[in-house]
Amino acid sequence: MTDWLEHSVQVEVAVPMELVWRLWSDLEQMPRWMKWIESVRVLEEDPDLSRWKLASGGFNFTWLSKIVKLVPQQIIQWESVDGLPNRGAVRFYDRRDSSIVKLTVAYKIPGILGQIMDNLFLGNIVESTIQADLERFRDYALKANAGS
Repeated sequence: MTDWLEHSVQVEVAVPMELVWRLWSDLEQMPRWMKWIESVRVLEEDPDLSRWKLASGGFNFTWLSKIVKLVPQQIIQWESVDGLPNRGAVRFYDRRDSSIVKLTVAYKIPGILGQIMDNLFLGNIVESTIQADLERFRDYALKANAGS
């Protein structure tokens, strides 16, 4: 039996929406700010598909993700089509002088992890990690903005 866990975190980034969107929508750059993401490769034959690799604490997972909804400067929504079951969305809110980035991630706990870790403990680790990822993204965007 597997359970789905879902987490939502957000961060305010003091840069224009256009830059936030450009940085985030370049999926292959995500390992620069997402701690557990080792690599992302967008498939040449279908740019809505990307191959992801997650590595943390001796665990390695891969999945093929499909963008199911994309509205520029508003939302990127995805779901896995093979590998580690996950889905989610990143939403963008323009606040004139800043941007809000809200990330929602849902995933099925693989059987082995469910046996090893309490779901609440795992959920707390994941939520604090993706919050830190968004804070690293904010810092990355601020540096990119200062350099432009």
